[in-house]
Amino acid sequence: MRFPLLFACLLSMLSAAAQDLKIPLEEVAQTGRHQPIGVGISHKGRIFMTFPKKKNDKNYEYDYGLAEIVNGQRRPYPNALWNQWDSTQAATRFVNVQAAVVDADDNLWVLDPSNPDDQAPVIAGIKLLKINLGMNKVERIYRFEDLPRERTGLNDVRIDTRRQLAYISDPVLAGIVVLDLKTGKSRIVLQGHKSTATEPGFVLRLDGKEVKDKSGKPFSSNVNGIALPPNGKYFYYRAINQTKLYRIATEYLANPALGSAELATHVETVGETGVSHGMLSDEAGNIYLSDSPNYAIRRVTPAGRLETLVHDPRLSWPDTFALGYDGYLYLTATQINRAPKWNGGESKVDYPFRLYRIKLP
Repeated sequence: MRFPLLFACLLSMLSAAAQDLKIPLEEVAQTGRHQPIGVGISHKGRIFMTFPKKKNDKNYEYDYGLAEIVNGQRRPYPNALWNQWDSTQAATRFVNVQAAVVDADDNLWVLDPSNPDDQAPVIAGIKLLKINLGMNKVERIYRFEDLPRERTGLNDVRIDTRRQLAYISDPVLAGIVVLDLKTGKSRIVLQGHKSTATEPGFVLRLDGKEVKDKSGKPFSSNVNGIALPPNGKYFYYRAINQTKLYRIATEYLANPALGSAELATHVETVGETGVSHGMLSDEAGNIYLSDSPNYAIRRVTPAGRLETLVHDPRLSWPDTFALGYDGYLYLTATQINRAPKWNGGESKVDYPFRLYRIKLP
């Protein structure tokens, strides 16, 4: 396994170098009983949020899969028709939007795994949209027809504008999907590798209790959170049900000639980072991670220092991060572990759902 010695030494000192910066958490918007998942911030400061589709659940409300936040209020984006839920029109409607990411060229990329209520996906609805924010127009739709779509569960996406590739985590397939943005062809890599899979027997413990359903089955997710620094050199990723952070140089991910065994030799273990859901990186090379058991947001600096930016009881299951050009880190708090499914049929959610931000040092 390839692993730079200096980087390894720096990461081994994380615990000793930990700092708590105690940055205040600011509320940006409230979304009532509409549970937020993804958030994306445009270069001009426009805020976009995604909301999962849940059927017949009185604890949640649903109207828009993708919304722009304008003066604190949700507005359907790019228009009302795209957000008119209709599984029979899944190819041109949002079914269950997961992620909304703004790329280096200020385009909005919207990932719809088309699996409402985490059920089998509506095949025709699986898609990745590229939206021109200047024109508020969908420019291209990718359908992933070369994947086993009936078994997919696409989760998060990062856009490599230099290589014209998209990297997508798929917890169901336990792998990374690499999509060629020019040809539209996709492939699954590192499927079932220890870096993309859950740690056997690992059970989340949040709010002082194990996250299990009424039958005793624990919450489990393979590769989930992902990050791609602006320089595009490394791709970072991790599963929820384990505590390690991994990375791989994008030059290897981008090479379709590499077989599974050879590609696996290029995976690097960054270090122990605890339980985390959301993840992001910035221009300076910081890697931001949620710390769900401790209701906190942390980052690993390029110097290997582990910093806790904010600790706040409102940070229940921080799920998605986005960097604003105003110097703020925006994030959603989804409270997934407080849903009725994990609490004997009773909702423990603290309504309303909210979007937060912190001012980065």
